[in-house]
Amino acid sequence: MSTIERARSPLDGVVLPDGCHEVPLLAQLDVRLDPRDEATMSAAAVGLGFALPVTANTVTGSGDVSALWLGPDEWLVVGPQGTEADLEATLRRAFAHFDTSPASIVDVSANRTTIELAGPRARELLEAGCPIDLHPRAFGPGRCAQTVLAGANVIVWQTTAEPRYRLLVRPSFTAYVAAWLLDAAAGH
Repeated sequence: MSTIERARSPLDGVVLPDGCHEVPLLAQLDVRLDPRDEATMSAAAVGLGFALPVTANTVTGSGDVSALWLGPDEWLVVGPQGTEADLEATLRRAFAHFDTSPASIVDVSANRTTIELAGPRARELLEAGCPIDLHPRAFGPGRCAQTVLAGANVIVWQTTAEPRYRLLVRPSFTAYVAAWLLDAAAGH
């Protein structure tokens, strides 16, 4: 007899500070392609419903789906929980329809969990453990960066001016990051 276990977040049962919550099990696709290839970039835009960002550390999107620039030829497409197969199939159909040059689409949904921080002290909390400049003059809504938070590799993504941030964290670091956030929040 086989047992099918329901997907669980690495943050199940982990306490987060006030102003923080998990956005569990988001769909995440790693997309790699040549940004100089206009046909491939156009096909991606048709498949997603918006263009991939071409400026470093920026985010584009439409509705509940966003694309984060991770490198010159790499993006992380993020969507609602359970949509990874549909997003991947839609992109593959668009690439096939336009007969584009090679593109890589890999489902990495289990590779990171998401912690959302919001409120007037969210930036101050992150700045206590993050080396990048999060001041609004340098980092605002629609910006993202691969960085470290208290020594843990994360992607920081600012979603609103409030500010509201999403931290995309590898499962092996989630308990550590949650504990660090609790400790840092207690000190503020």
